[in-house]
Amino acid sequence: MSERDDRGRAEASAATQTANEALAAGLPFEDTRDFEEAERGLVAPLPDGGRVRGADGGLVWDLSRFEFLHQHEEAPATVNPSLWRQMRLTVQGGLYEVVPGLYQVRTLDLSNITFAEGEDGIVVFDPLISTETARAALELYYQHRPRKPVVAVVYSHSHVDHYGGVRGVVEEADVAAGKVRIIAPEGFLEAAVAENVLAGNVMSRRSSYMYGNLLPADPRGQVGAGLGVSTSSGTITLIPPTETVSETGQRLNIAGLDFEFMMAPDSEAPSEMHWFIEQFKAVTAAENCCHTLHNTYSIRGAKIRDPLSWSKHLEHTIELWGDRAEAMYGMHHWPVWGRERVLEMLGLARDGYRFINDETLRLANHGLTANEIAEQVEFTPELDRHWAMRGYYGSLNHNVKATYVNYLGWFDGNPATLHTLPPEEAAGRYVEFMGGREAALAKAREAFTAGEYRWVAEVVNHLVFADPDDGDARALQADAMEQLGYQSESGPWRNFYLSGATELREGVKALPTPNAASPDSVRAMSASLFFDYLGMRLNGAKAGDRRLTIACVFPDRDESWTLLVRHGTLSHRAGADADADATVTIDRSELDGVILGQTKIADLIDAGKATISGDAKALHDLVALLDEFEFWFNIVTP
Repeated sequence: MSERDDRGRAEASAATQTANEALAAGLPFEDTRDFEEAERGLVAPLPDGGRVRGADGGLVWDLSRFEFLHQHEEAPATVNPSLWRQMRLTVQGGLYEVVPGLYQVRTLDLSNITFAEGEDGIVVFDPLISTETARAALELYYQHRPRKPVVAVVYSHSHVDHYGGVRGVVEEADVAAGKVRIIAPEGFLEAAVAENVLAGNVMSRRSSYMYGNLLPADPRGQVGAGLGVSTSSGTITLIPPTETVSETGQRLNIAGLDFEFMMAPDSEAPSEMHWFIEQFKAVTAAENCCHTLHNTYSIRGAKIRDPLSWSKHLEHTIELWGDRAEAMYGMHHWPVWGRERVLEMLGLARDGYRFINDETLRLANHGLTANEIAEQVEFTPELDRHWAMRGYYGSLNHNVKATYVNYLGWFDGNPATLHTLPPEEAAGRYVEFMGGREAALAKAREAFTAGEYRWVAEVVNHLVFADPDDGDARALQADAMEQLGYQSESGPWRNFYLSGATELREGVKALPTPNAASPDSVRAMSASLFFDYLGMRLNGAKAGDRRLTIACVFPDRDESWTLLVRHGTLSHRAGADADADATVTIDRSELDGVILGQTKIADLIDAGKATISGDAKALHDLVALLDEFEFWFNIVTP
């Protein structure tokens, strides 16, 4: 390999170059329809190179960092050529016309924001992650289209990149006054809030790897995430829906436009829907049909998704609207036009997710384990050469593993894997079995020279966990991860590998990342979900068999609840127990401030905004049992 750059990053090895060239040789680069479609309908480029600033003047989005993607058609040696092609398409941004009256701003965040023009105003679909980027997108739209009011916002599903910027396009006061409708699929609010709060800390930390937030944007670092470029770091908000779509075939007239909806739960999100707009002859399958194989499991951490349900929803979309649709637009990537192309995209996606489900189960029923199946399964030739089913975001490998776990759980049936040692304890023993540190490191270096990077990463991980201060082991592990990143077709896989290499070399550094557990998310939590959140934070070992009963009364919600600390758990039930150790009376709006760390319960009591009757110490004891979470925990070291 060539000399390293100033961050210690190496060039692509000969083995990596050979692997990337072999993959490229089997792909249909002569099919250029994606480039024609991605460029079609451009009204205006993004202003200021795609930079968006927050209230403090700091950048919350900077597409100009990815300008290098435009400069070379051929992939650099340090980027998988298929991923390079995908990101050259995905990085194209601006205001685009899908069909007259239907517009999108693309690549001003991870996702797209869409504007539908009706007689009575504008309908906004999926207002990005941050208020700042959503506001900038709306302003770009208004610079080139009539400045009609926004009269409705439609959330296609419950992931934060599809609702977080809502306060950038509408005012909550207008929603409360009935001037703006907020429409979402059934189960949206619970799914959106639960995902971002209950496992929010660990999920957000892993997201910093998945989206490459820790990496510089260049050919040896971040080139994108496959689904989009990256995530904005602005203000995440949420305005709860005022209307819910609950059944397939439901029709709504929104701003004078005729919508027909289709429910698609348990697909890419727990709560998701597709729709068709009659006036535009345009269909959206939300995030279930993109220009990439999607995740049936997100490696940032999320509940496993059902590829069989996903496939059936795409088939139903074809049945409902396949004979009428003349265009299909998505919440990521670029649209397609013409009935034949729409049906091609929907049909191949349907078959791809069905294949993942059925092949995994077929081979599992032959007795193969998740890892064995993932190494064996390959798409059929036509699916494999369909650009929109390549693994730029999800991957066939990790989707197959997820499907196995979805049906059979983590245990592969071999008793040897039923109760393995924890990593740090096992690591020391592995190193000893390998002949000690020097012998293990020498053998790993030989494997690295041979281009066996997967094996090096597996073996040297034991050295790092046996002694995280071993600089030679960390350096070799970083080098192996780096080459694996350079070979990865999946943007998230690349970002994980390169982020791991960066932290091995430079340590854990606190950098800006989006906080999905935003104030609006907290305020949107039902009392029951909030108490589940507290239960997740209760330190069961510390609580032991301590028994506490605390009643909570929320006058502003006309609600009362009882919390039960029993056997290291925190349960709750509706109604206030008259025999509780303590009763806390506080407005839920004041409690939100406590949850968000903006105030303390003791200060609210002193200010007369909260009262405690009974044993006040019981409440303090409960609070003392709740864990606080460190965001920047170690990932690649113990």
